[in-house]
Amino acid sequence: MEWFWIILAALGAGIGTGLAGLSAATVMVPILIVLCPSFSSETGAYQATAIALASDILGSAVTAYTYAKHKNIDLKRGWIMFVCIVVMCTIGSYAAFRAGNVVLGTFTLFLTFFIGIRFLIKPDTTRNDTSTTGEPLDWKGIAISLFFGLTIGFGTGFVGTGGGMMMLVVFTVFLGMDVKSAVGTSTFIMTFTALIASISHILIHPAILLERWNVMLVSIVIATAASLFSARFANRVDNRTVGLVTGGVLTVLGGAMLLLNFRQQLLAIPYAADIFVCLRTLILLLVPCVLLLIPLRFLTSIPSFVFRKLLHLVAVGCFVVMLIYANNWQSAAITSLVIAIVIYPVLHLLEQEHWYAKFFVQKSKGEVIRSLLMVFLMFAGVIVVAWGYFNQPDIAAYAILMWGIGDAAAALIGVPFGKHKIMLSPINGKKSYEGSIAMFIGSFLAGMTLTLLIHCQLSLSSFVSLLIAGIAGTITELFSPSEWDTVTVPAVLLVILLLLKV
Repeated sequence: MEWFWIILAALGAGIGTGLAGLSAATVMVPILIVLCPSFSSETGAYQATAIALASDILGSAVTAYTYAKHKNIDLKRGWIMFVCIVVMCTIGSYAAFRAGNVVLGTFTLFLTFFIGIRFLIKPDTTRNDTSTTGEPLDWKGIAISLFFGLTIGFGTGFVGTGGGMMMLVVFTVFLGMDVKSAVGTSTFIMTFTALIASISHILIHPAILLERWNVMLVSIVIATAASLFSARFANRVDNRTVGLVTGGVLTVLGGAMLLLNFRQQLLAIPYAADIFVCLRTLILLLVPCVLLLIPLRFLTSIPSFVFRKLLHLVAVGCFVVMLIYANNWQSAAITSLVIAIVIYPVLHLLEQEHWYAKFFVQKSKGEVIRSLLMVFLMFAGVIVVAWGYFNQPDIAAYAILMWGIGDAAAALIGVPFGKHKIMLSPINGKKSYEGSIAMFIGSFLAGMTLTLLIHCQLSLSSFVSLLIAGIAGTITELFSPSEWDTVTVPAVLLVILLLLKV
């Protein structure tokens, strides 16, 4: 299993280098020191840093070559940084060895997370007043280059970052380079600094080469190949896309590594262990489903309403499975609230992207965010009432699943086949008899299926109760205002099922 994480770390390191000039250590070090037991020794983080630096040498070289072919290197504005970093990285390397494993490892984890956040907040760092390639530095640029060159150089040796991200910020924000020139220049510098820093690490701690030669070799090969591929990709797309992809990957990676690194402290918090289990269950179920849906959306001509309901079914189904296997109502409800809290800023940021409305099939601006917030808050409310107050965990699952399947069935049948509209005065005239019948059948069958899965039998009383609940949920959906059926239908199902005690 450890080799899986090593390969994944090298692959991520290469992609980060090619996309945005990030040093290999930004990705590799957190994975190696947290997920690989053999790197948990006293000098484990130091060894991981040395391997990452060695992987940076060829990875940065092929990346710099690719950017150079597109004339995206500007050494006239970066030579001072280059000299300062080369001098200071050796000093930082020795200081890192003296600092020890805890300081180095923790600092790297936080660095990964905040670099990702920074990219998400501002994915495109290009300024309007970018300088001309080859334009000489003025006195202000020289001062900035000296200050950041010395500090980044020490960080290169101490943390093993290679300075890629920090050089990128300095070149774009302070020295006026465009993003691609900044990436090309920083990776060119990293080629030399990574070489010097890795040699320094090995000379200070020779066991790295003697004990880890196989890990180092595999990491170098994979990181170099990934760097070449991602650098070619980065030179074909816009800067904002590169920034968002990099930011998303590093934020998720950094957050996950911080959770794993401080898991003992976090597990001491009440219900924390159960919440982690719930989140893990959801992630393991949701990620494969979403990965299957992405090509289905962009590579086929599937109707928008069908894809929207597929997303709906995936979310409901995965959540119900998580709910069934949850250890207590507190962890299940808190998990739902955590998702609601996290989902708002993430989707609000992604809403600005051109592909967002197509993937999520957004009806109006902010509609997807509002809908998902209502869904997960509704999940939490149903769990608290059914399981927390009445001690009926199964009924919480019934209410959520019967609503979810019924609502999807109503759209999948009602939109293409709903020819007979219901024209009663409180109803908006858009709903059909075909859709309502489909909703009743879908919710009723969902309830029966869940009963058989949980209890392995279906009694007459359960059959009648599910029949009544299905009818009540269908009538409620008919008379509910648009979008509010997310709340009203599960609430009615919950009340009916509690009264009838399925």
